[in-house]
Amino acid sequence: MKVVSAIKRVPEDIQTRLKENFNEVEFLFCHGIEEAERYLKEADVFITYGEDLNPERIKQARQLKWIMVLSAGLDKMPFQEIQQRGILVTNVRGIHAEPMAEYAISMLLQVSRNAKAYVEFEKNHEWNRRMINQEISGRTMVVLGTGAIAQGVARLAQAFRMKTIGVSRSGNSKPHFDETYKVEELHQVLDQGEYVVAVLPSTKDTQYLLNLDHFKAMPDHAIFLNMGRGDLVQSDVILQAVQNSYIAHAVLDVFEEEPLPEDHPFWEEEKVTITPHTSGQSPGYVPRGFEIFEENLHTFLNKKGELKNKIDPKRGY
Repeated sequence: MKVVSAIKRVPEDIQTRLKENFNEVEFLFCHGIEEAERYLKEADVFITYGEDLNPERIKQARQLKWIMVLSAGLDKMPFQEIQQRGILVTNVRGIHAEPMAEYAISMLLQVSRNAKAYVEFEKNHEWNRRMINQEISGRTMVVLGTGAIAQGVARLAQAFRMKTIGVSRSGNSKPHFDETYKVEELHQVLDQGEYVVAVLPSTKDTQYLLNLDHFKAMPDHAIFLNMGRGDLVQSDVILQAVQNSYIAHAVLDVFEEEPLPEDHPFWEEEKVTITPHTSGQSPGYVPRGFEIFEENLHTFLNKKGELKNKIDPKRGY
């Protein structure tokens, strides 16, 4: 069996461990899709971040049985072709929980404590004590999503004695949430959302889910943070929301167009904080991803049990 990886810079210790633990498997660790493409026709298993696959490459991979996606986002995968071939797909859902939860709390604290202004004061050697800093303790957070990442955010929020409300397709109760609701009930809870954190994937059900009425429903001191996918809400809607003071601030890690164009009005908007889709980055990302792959590879070879984080190609998640 042949495993081809398009993941750049897989640490040597991970490569060595896999080769030692699976001596019946041939591993080819390539430096990106350009190198990996020449081996696709021989691959039984392909490891990828997902964005480099297209229908033509699926067609080339005539022996492919399983795609391991080292990402939680799957919105660019050619699922129609994958489903037609009956290829298994798994991902690393859950490994983003810690870094993204820390990102969310850190950004909400930065906005509430006026970090941007203090950086400018320091640059200008200005001793300014007139800023009014807000506390996040005891406030209410609404999280769009209740999966592993959302639960991680809610867990840290509860450390600040925040009330946590989760919104999902099912509305089922989940750990670290005081209350949970269905997406159809979103309008019922947004007026409580002093902090609204979105971690939803991009699916046909979530694309442009939020509109201006949702932002009008939030308290005018609300902070909105999106670290799920950029097509949850139109950029113009977010701009209207902050410019008309329907909300106090927006923190954005994901965008409709990435990279965000240099002339985009978000860059100049004082009430918008931008990060370049880095909320999930961590030195532990690749090692955690390959831990899931290694566990699944044992299952795949032994043909016993279910693969972890198996994806339904019809739904895309």
